[in-house]
Amino acid sequence: MNRTYTLFELRRVFRDPVTLFFVAGLPAFLYLIFGASQDYSDIALRHGNVAMSILVGMAAYGAVTATTGVGGMAAVERMQGWGRQLGLTPLTDAGFVATKAFVAAVVAAIPISLIYLLGAFTGASGTTGAWTLSAVVLLVGAVTWSLFGLAVGTAFRSEAAVSAASGSLVIFAFLGNLFFPLSGRLLDVAAFTPLYGYAALARYPINEGYLTDSAGTEVAPDPLWALLLNVGVWTVVFAATAVWLVRRGRARQ
Repeated sequence: MNRTYTLFELRRVFRDPVTLFFVAGLPAFLYLIFGASQDYSDIALRHGNVAMSILVGMAAYGAVTATTGVGGMAAVERMQGWGRQLGLTPLTDAGFVATKAFVAAVVAAIPISLIYLLGAFTGASGTTGAWTLSAVVLLVGAVTWSLFGLAVGTAFRSEAAVSAASGSLVIFAFLGNLFFPLSGRLLDVAAFTPLYGYAALARYPINEGYLTDSAGTEVAPDPLWALLLNVGVWTVVFAATAVWLVRRGRARQ
């Protein structure tokens, strides 16, 4: 990983206040509205409370928005000729990937840190293990979504397409049970969507897989293996799609 290139990438990210707002500011605002300010936020769960569960959902949304954008722009840059410029430098392909992965992790850590800090001062509570493990899962699991961004950026070669991909995360987040507790058939379908396993896995240290639906009824818990399978399958799907699109793009050149 090249230090100079890494610092350049980080400065470029922090020079874009609009992106930072949607990555960190918007999820934090949603947490304050739908989590901290609600009467039900103090309801106890197994290792935390409802406010902390909502906090994790909003942090998950911010983290995947960040990594999707970084992965997508990496693909667009290389397709539009930036890769040729980097080819004139000592930076290797492995170094390029390592730099982008590091930048994605840093950007993903911004909404997670901000929302967790807000939660600590606005009533979110949980055990030390719940706070720590949920944050680690959020940060590590967000890498999957850089692959999603990479696939979209490679397929459409457009910054607008990457923005659209980030926007589509709102739909994934709703179906993934991040914003509002789902119930019935919709909850059954949601269990197969990309963001469901990621968010539920991050919430597992808090609720042990148990969910409360929109009617306030506790539903049967998600088994840990099912959540891991969801994350694993979607990671493979995104990775395979990205690899196929990259190879197809090279074959056309």
